[in-house]
Parts: sequence; structure tokens; C-alpha cells
Amino acid sequence: MAPAMPVFAGKPAPTEPASNEDFLMILQRIFALALLAVCAALAVMAWPYQAAFSYEPVGPRAYPLLMLGLMSLGLLYLAIRPTPIVRKDDEPELDRETLIKIAACVGLLIIFAGTFEALGFILSAILVGVPMARLYGGRWLHSSLVVVGMSLLLYWLFDRVMDVPLPLGLLSVLEN
Repeated sequence: MAPAMPVFAGKPAPTEPASNEDFLMILQRIFALALLAVCAALAVMAWPYQAAFSYEPVGPRAYPLLMLGLMSLGLLYLAIRPTPIVRKDDEPELDRETLIKIAACVGLLIIFAGTFEALGFILSAILVGVPMARLYGGRWLHSSLVVVGMSLLLYWLFDRVMDVPLPLGLLSVLEN
């Protein structure tokens, strides 16, 4: 007589260990659902926000709620997709050098947020933009010219075209 097969939830129990792909899928779904919960908590926090003054037609809470909504849609897709996302051979490895670049980018964005009011949009964008361009292989002269031009153009677009005032900071003495 053959040995009895173990039963799990009314079905025969799997006799082989779960594959690496199954484990990867479970991790990706847990990550997506955890971030989805964070998005929901942030949306609850952003919903009642009202500024003392209105500086744009839709108000200050529309942008974060829109971004959280878009992130939530992407995370829902990640949570229900049938196959895991796997790295292809032609994609760069997530090695030490790449992680250092990511950390440097996050650090530069924190510097931008910290200097935005005091230095103003233009100077803080230049302060952060040039090192960011250099981080990804730009030359000093080209990086400086492009970042200064983009900072001025973006300030003009936001301030004059879209009527969203950005702080000038130290450059406010040049205004009018």
C-alpha cells in the first residue's frame, strides 16, 4: 500500500518547495499593499487641508491627492498582476553604486525642500540641479548652463503663464 499523501485545505499538499518566482510575487504583493495603506493614510491626512489663502484655482490639496490617487492605481495593479516583475538581463544591476546614486538623489531633494523658501526657487533649483546633473554624467559647463536655463524658464512658466507664485528668496530684491 502506498503512503498517504498529506492533505492541505482539502487538496493534496504541495510536495515541492515554492519556487523563487512565487516568493518574489508574494513579496511584491506585500510591498504593494503596504504602500497602498500608506497612500490611504496620507490621503486621509491631506483631505482636510485648507490653506489660509488660495494661490491657485484648485487649492493646495488637489496635487497631493492626485499623486496619491495615481500611485494607488499603480500599486493596485502591482498587487493583482498575475506574474512578478523580474529584472531582465539588459537592465542595470541594483548594486552599491546605484544605491549610492539613489541616496544622493534623495539627499539632494531634501536639500531642495529645505532651501526652497529661504533661497527661493531659482537658486535652490540651481543648487540641487547642477550636482544632480553631474551625478548622472553631465559635464560642468553643460550642466550649469542647462540647469540655470531650466530654473529661469520654469520660474517664468509657473509665475507668469500658470499664475502659481514661487518664492524668489534671495533674488526678491530684483523683483520690480
